Amino acid sequence: MSDSAELTEIFSSIQGEGLLIGLRQLFIRFCACNITCQYCDTGKLESATIPAFCMVENSPGKRDFSAEPNPLPLNRVLMLLRNWQRDYPSVHHSISITGGEPLLYSGILKKWLPEIRPILPVYLETNGILYEELSMIIDYLDYICMDIKLPSTTGLAGFWAEHRFFLQIAATKNPVVKIVVSSETPDWEISKSCEIIASVDKSIPLILQPLTLPNGNPGISSRRTLELQEIACRYLMETRIIPQTHKFSGFL
Repeated sequence: MSDSAELTEIFSSIQGEGLLIGLRQLFIRFCACNITCQYCDTGKLESATIPAFCMVENSPGKRDFSAEPNPLPLNRVLMLLRNWQRDYPSVHHSISITGGEPLLYSGILKKWLPEIRPILPVYLETNGILYEELSMIIDYLDYICMDIKLPSTTGLAGFWAEHRFFLQIAATKNPVVKIVVSSETPDWEISKSCEIIASVDKSIPLILQPLTLPNGNPGISSRRTLELQEIACRYLMETRIIPQTHKFSGFL
């Protein structure tokens, strides 16, 4: 099990999505993903997608990045996080483990997270598919923001069974479910997603996230988004509509 990992970025910013929106986090961004959604520019896990360097902020939030060669050793990551927490106490709410899909690195995370978690709580951002990998590190997580990937927005087949298994494991770690919706999203996809969530716990919050088009505009009308919210409210206790705020507010 490696002490090093291929990363794309380590930086400080606000959380732009989900229930922790607006809170400051330290972000550790892992490379690549196990799927290719048509709205996403992250490549699948292939050697060509692994960058030679990780961009690391020298001072949190100052955008003074330096390029450090991949793979980055755990000791270097721990030094950054501990120094930032020491020099900027009470600024950061948690550490976001994100990607790409960070659960592709579950073996590394199983070794890293026991060292990282004493610094700040750990918040996992994930596509909600790799449930076996989640089970390996679930004890070291404090929050989970998982996607349910809709065929209408991803251009892929559904991962309904995987999402159900994933949420069953995630249920003890303050989960929130996020669904990217577009003008192409049919009613049945929202109903099916909410049935999965309700079968685990109908109090788990759901966030409907309007698709952000390349020009920055939403890929769904406000009226249609409200219609989808009304469907979700038949099944769940809490459904919110939250766009990607960092996309239009100038934050990373």
